[in-house]
Amino acid sequence: MAGIRWHPEDFDHVQSRVQTAGTAELFSDDDRSIAADSWSIKSEYGSTLDDEQRNADAYAALSSGVFGTSDYSSDKDEQDTEVEPSVLGLQSHWDAAYADDLTNFHEHGYAGEIWFGVEVMESVATWTVKLCFSLKQGHNIDQEDVTNRNLEEANSEATVKELASWSVLDIGTGNGLFLHALAKQGYSDLTGTDYSEAAVELARNLAVRDGFTNINFLADDILESKLQIQFRLVNDKGTLDAIGLHPDGAVKRIMYWGSVSKLVAPGGLLVITSCNSTKDELIEELNSYQESLIDGNSKSEMQGCSTSLASNNAPQPLFHYLDHVRTYPTFTFGGVEGSRVATVAFLRSHI
Repeated sequence: MAGIRWHPEDFDHVQSRVQTAGTAELFSDDDRSIAADSWSIKSEYGSTLDDEQRNADAYAALSSGVFGTSDYSSDKDEQDTEVEPSVLGLQSHWDAAYADDLTNFHEHGYAGEIWFGVEVMESVATWTVKLCFSLKQGHNIDQEDVTNRNLEEANSEATVKELASWSVLDIGTGNGLFLHALAKQGYSDLTGTDYSEAAVELARNLAVRDGFTNINFLADDILESKLQIQFRLVNDKGTLDAIGLHPDGAVKRIMYWGSVSKLVAPGGLLVITSCNSTKDELIEELNSYQESLIDGNSKSEMQGCSTSLASNNAPQPLFHYLDHVRTYPTFTFGGVEGSRVATVAFLRSHI
């Protein structure tokens, strides 16, 4: 897993806000207690899952080595060392941050930050329309050269009607502004979830203010989600990054893949935007998770996510890489060219 890829000109600004340190230095006993408590949902949607058992299962997977290396080649010559834990991995941090944003909204109309910036948000929203449109038309988006004609078709009345049929879930929605961007593109069945109650309240207030009252916002933790339905499109813009910055980030990330897999409908899309992982690292991580379910004892019940079965009853991967955003600006640092953000789409099998 790579370190956070900030643009060099953003480094001083980010350094003043993001504090990273060794686990022993960063987290007091009180912080550890808060972090442990943070992974239980505090809402009206029912009792929490057995998180202790799920942690034990994930730890077992790590220690047994079934969730590890993959044959998938990375887009980097050398893998970065593990990301250090950060306050950005604690719910207590986000509760405090969104409580401040909520106060600023009520006093000054401030909407809060847009994670990864406006340009990335709008790029992902526009690219997602192209993605859904291409699937509807049966195109291979990885090979298709998108022309102005295709974009005009994507904005046609028929395609807008098609987009309205897509059920969308934005996990770790924060202030919900990404869902506003999707609503402007034509999506209407929109749900945003966040484990921070303050974030949910802020998102609801902003949606009312900006006229997007059809968007549904719920308090829910992706690692132990209470949602009982599946969505054709599940979006994650930074949530996996934050989970990876938790003191138990490696275990939490395994739990993440199992939880999110249950929320994507057959034939649906999972879109992940990250500044901590490259495209190839995200693909490798998901492939490693799926291989851990197929290989050995194939303990798919570990995360409550079953692998799909082919006609010969041989387990098959549930997700396959589909496409990634290719239009992000790049920069060169230390002789290496890269982008500070990666957005990758995975297609869920129809089985």
